[in-house]
Amino acid sequence: MRAPGDILLTPAEWLPAGTVKAVDALADGLISEDEATAMAYGQLPVSEAEPAPGMAVLAGRRALERAGTDPATVAAVLHAWTHYQGHDFWSPAHYVAARAGAVHSVPLGIQQMCNGGGAALETALARLIAEPGHGPVLITTGDRFHGPGFDRWAGDYGVWYGDGGTAAVVERREPGTAEALQLCGLVTWAAPDLEVVHRDTAGFQDVPHQDRPTIDIRRTKKAFLTGVGRDPFVARLRETTTHVVTAALGEADLDPGDPSLRAVLLPRLGQATARDIYGPAVAAVTSAPVVDLGAATGHLGAGDLFSNLAALSGDGPWGLRPGEHAVVLSAGAGFTWSGVVVRRP
Repeated sequence: MRAPGDILLTPAEWLPAGTVKAVDALADGLISEDEATAMAYGQLPVSEAEPAPGMAVLAGRRALERAGTDPATVAAVLHAWTHYQGHDFWSPAHYVAARAGAVHSVPLGIQQMCNGGGAALETALARLIAEPGHGPVLITTGDRFHGPGFDRWAGDYGVWYGDGGTAAVVERREPGTAEALQLCGLVTWAAPDLEVVHRDTAGFQDVPHQDRPTIDIRRTKKAFLTGVGRDPFVARLRETTTHVVTAALGEADLDPGDPSLRAVLLPRLGQATARDIYGPAVAAVTSAPVVDLGAATGHLGAGDLFSNLAALSGDGPWGLRPGEHAVVLSAGAGFTWSGVVVRRP
């Protein structure tokens, strides 16, 4: 999707102060040395008290403050998540909107697993293009991977899960605040036949955790890979990632060799995944550096995209300078991939 030149987004994140270290997880037998080496992440943020939608509220308030946006003017709140939101039969999007002060907004829950942030951004962009006078859109994500229902270290292959909230204010206006990024292009691609990777082929359950108390993603992935094989699956992931990067740059009218392309930021899935899948896939399109910023956060569920965008909008080592571009990749079970191109005005 090609973005008009006046679409700006102001991202933010809120991560809990508590952390758990990979070295401690190794000492406690929660991970193996091989897993620690393959992942190469140092720690995960852990929320002991703040629920997932509560972290989304805190990130949302921070984004609104950075954008200088009155919460009462927000037209829509799009809340995305991956894991349990704290109540069984309830709308977390409405909770986020009310607590963030967006009392005149229309809340909407976005469910696309770990690509929820990308799906929410595409939904916001479509609304702003369809209705140029539409008020600001607040996007939030929030995930908390707490036991015993989820094992953040060993519940999945090659992914460690951290807690946190992320957000972005998306609107049509001229550049003003220092934290705002220009949205240049967004592409989403899906492979619905890969939903089976995360589905228990033994059958459907009547209620959550009916068969086992802890989510076991490794079990469904192992069953899938046993039948299909790892190499064809990896090849398909690379091919799709290459397509998404190419298409996103095309939507932004940006040449892959343009010197303004500072970096391609990856989903926070660990060093081995970056090396084996994303690195070769991106290198087939551009020589821009491939960057994984997950060393201190792990995978934030639906929040990787906006956490990466927050790093690009800040004054840290990967903060964009005026005129520089970056591609941010997002991916989620299903499977769905999004490629977002942003520019520092």
